[in-house]
Amino acid sequence: MHKVRVLAPSGMLGAGWDHATVERGIALGADVISIDGGSTDSGPYYLGAATAKTTAKAVARDLRSLFTAAAGAGIPVIVGSCGTSGTDAGVDWVAGIAAEVLAEEDLDLKVAKIYSEQDAAELKEHLDAGRVHPLPPLGELAAETLESCTHIVGAMGHEPIAEALRAGAQVVLAGRASDTAVAAAFPLMKGMPAGPTWHAAKIVECGGQCTDNPRAGGVLATIDAGGFTIEPLDPGAACTPILVAAHMLYETANPFEMREPDGTLDVREAVYTAVDDRTVRVTGSRFHVADQHTIKLEGARITGYETILFSAIRDPLVLADIDEWAALMRALITQRVGQTLGLAADEYAFDLRLYGHNAVLGSLEPEAGPPREVGVMLLVNAPDQATATAVAKVANPLMLHLPTPSMDYLPSFAFPSSPAEVERGAAYEFVLNHVVDCAPSDLFRIEFEGKTHA
Repeated sequence: MHKVRVLAPSGMLGAGWDHATVERGIALGADVISIDGGSTDSGPYYLGAATAKTTAKAVARDLRSLFTAAAGAGIPVIVGSCGTSGTDAGVDWVAGIAAEVLAEEDLDLKVAKIYSEQDAAELKEHLDAGRVHPLPPLGELAAETLESCTHIVGAMGHEPIAEALRAGAQVVLAGRASDTAVAAAFPLMKGMPAGPTWHAAKIVECGGQCTDNPRAGGVLATIDAGGFTIEPLDPGAACTPILVAAHMLYETANPFEMREPDGTLDVREAVYTAVDDRTVRVTGSRFHVADQHTIKLEGARITGYETILFSAIRDPLVLADIDEWAALMRALITQRVGQTLGLAADEYAFDLRLYGHNAVLGSLEPEAGPPREVGVMLLVNAPDQATATAVAKVANPLMLHLPTPSMDYLPSFAFPSSPAEVERGAAYEFVLNHVVDCAPSDLFRIEFEGKTHA
């Protein structure tokens, strides 16, 4: 192939789009449809609990759009990081939805599932052999950290996806994958140069975010030997050199480099040129192959159990001294929990946030003066749910009636729900930011289902 056209309908499966934009991409000659199915953006819960952040109906809607379009055009569909975090359960969840959609649409497509979940015992063997290395800011990995994780995944590069495609897969449902690997796999398999391919994959990873109307739909990237061209799928949207170049600032530590499992994308010499008022051509991208192929590990573990309280304050006297009120609240919670529950400060934790007053920027907030209203959030973390809820119940009267030190009466605030205490269940934290030296497909498993011929 002299060129490969990659259709990226959106930044994430389940986000939704106008099916007409996908049809336009097909009409423009798309050779493959790629879409990311997950992210770590929403925190460690989805990996720790192996739960998707999207609803099944939204995933089914989007898969229906992709499968019907791709089947009619005879091109493959690639989904990465299935089920948000790419756990084995996430892959099976999306595969189950896909099977229902295929049956309902009477489509017979060969589906490949690529599993990326890792076994702690096997990773300990890599650790003992010196093949595991930390990424900043973490230090050397302890075996106990691996054992503490509820789920661990490895972020695959393009190679397992290409392997599944070469075996005849028409739908690839991958576990945790590099966002760019999902879009890069097919062009690389078809012989497109690594520099333009990886750069194009980076630009299309979030669908229409590189356009002047990201709500309008995705983009089509056309990759060839000299570079790539990118255009929106919605005729009313436009790509510009600034918007395309700016996407290298997104989720990268260095806007000129981006590390993938098998090497590093280098865009220092990239040139962004407007082909017309809505299409951009990019040349000069380079890719430096690494001496050692590595796979990044992501793992999450339980840090405790959480209960949340939320109240709303409109009282102008309290709001005039809201920082003093919050300091008093923190002191009284600590005092009364100790008196009532007999808990020391290191046996639980709580976070008090004043939404409407420095909750986001904290001391960096440039605006001065009292707020008009404040939402007070108390988040309690304890080793078990009962203790977290007990701490929240001790704080309940304070969250409803605590006056400032200068007030001589009890004010009344407002809880938005009854009961006021909302149990959130287990809380998780990310504990792995490490890479494993290995061959490209060593940590991944491919299974096929559905159609048996290529």
